[in-house]
Amino acid sequence: MSTNTQSETIELIRLADPVQSISVRLHATEPTLESLGVRYYDAQAVITSGFVNGVVHLGFDSTDLSAWGRLLDAVEEAEQQADFEEPFTADWPQAGRTAYLRFIADDPYVIEVHDGTGTQIVVAVPLDLRDGWIAESKQRLGAARAVLGVDAEDYRDIRP
Repeated sequence: MSTNTQSETIELIRLADPVQSISVRLHATEPTLESLGVRYYDAQAVITSGFVNGVVHLGFDSTDLSAWGRLLDAVEEAEQQADFEEPFTADWPQAGRTAYLRFIADDPYVIEVHDGTGTQIVVAVPLDLRDGWIAESKQRLGAARAVLGVDAEDYRDIRP
């Protein structure tokens, strides 16, 4: 029996209102694969609501952590402009490799969970995100980077 495994779940992403939530949970700090300096992690996207609850496998790599940070920066910029004629939309991690989240900055925010490589099912969850959710998300990302040993500066020039 290995004593090197960590059973603590890391909640990399948590987007929630009083009724429902979407989170991305990482169950191990060790990558499942490392190639050419990129670490690959297995996680789960978890939907919790009064209507539907579900879990789907979601994989991401160490460069996707910076992509999540840039997505948060872009949403923050869009909020400051308060121009939702064309809502800001982005996928995380990049669509096509695994299940992914589609973030739609509208009123309300909508997070779609796509199981594009598996069942092809998409679940859309509207969320009334409260003030401070972006700062909280950035803190959560920073904590995850620290635990995973991924430096934000290593990937700052990589585009989502």
